[in-house]
Amino acid sequence: MSEIRYVRGDATAPSVKGVKVIAHVCNDLGGWGKGFVLAVSRRWPEPEAAYRAWHRGRASNDFALGAVQFVRVEPYVWVANMIGQRGTRHGSKGAPVRYEAIGTALGRIAGKAAELDASVHMPRIGCGLAGGKWSRVEPLISDRLVRRGIPVTVYDHGDTA
Repeated sequence: MSEIRYVRGDATAPSVKGVKVIAHVCNDLGGWGKGFVLAVSRRWPEPEAAYRAWHRGRASNDFALGAVQFVRVEPYVWVANMIGQRGTRHGSKGAPVRYEAIGTALGRIAGKAAELDASVHMPRIGCGLAGGKWSRVEPLISDRLVRRGIPVTVYDHGDTA
């Protein structure tokens, strides 16, 4: 069985051949403006516009924890907006990350990646602003994606200064 590949670099610029899905975690409030989404928006306007429209129409669509929105941004690149975070603040219920929702979303990404014969690329999802622990997220990635034979690369943004 393959393993997660870890590299230094920018998850919005995977340098492998073939179809790529860039996965990241969004909150369930419709907020887009901090963290990895800024790198996504610098590269492509479509994921943010699609996420905001998805949130606005939430009364009549599937916008909820565990849902995924796939946005095609280039002929061979898709961005997966995963709803895996309840709100944006740490509070009495702990960090905003929702591991079960991330697991559900990763399962949906696995299906799409298999359909597209794509590799999956991501930062350490759920571990930045969402406040999650990689020791809880990594096994979800292994179980939902790697175990199904989907190549996964995790990017640690390297500061070269």
